[in-house]
Amino acid sequence: MTRQTIGAVTLVVRDYDEAKAWYTEVLGFDLVEDTPLGDGKRWLLVAPPGGPNLLLAWAATPEQESRIGDQTGGRVSLFLHTDDFRRDHAAMTARGVVFRETPREEAYGTVAVFEDLYGNLWDLLQLKAA
Repeated sequence: MTRQTIGAVTLVVRDYDEAKAWYTEVLGFDLVEDTPLGDGKRWLLVAPPGGPNLLLAWAATPEQESRIGDQTGGRVSLFLHTDDFRRDHAAMTARGVVFRETPREEAYGTVAVFEDLYGNLWDLLQLKAA
């Protein structure tokens, strides 16, 4: 049986270096790859431990630039799962991550919406055990 996985999800960013710093220093993601491609472009992958990879893609056109921070029309677009919500929420808050709400308990787990450096919305989520 063939098995498929998503190798990376693209986030359009304003600047490679500021995005790389925020995702690695503030969120604590790993730098997977940062390879120059010529003409100022880079193949820049970051990932939380366990993946998947995020491709931080520089906005090369005005149309792409217009999508920075609102790639899904104001919806949460990425879900960062954790095995310890309280630990990660406290650490992220201490490093300046902006949470849009206080943590809440849902039928599926503990969750709070936060925004990245550009305003993209994420869920920090600890799923309840099955």
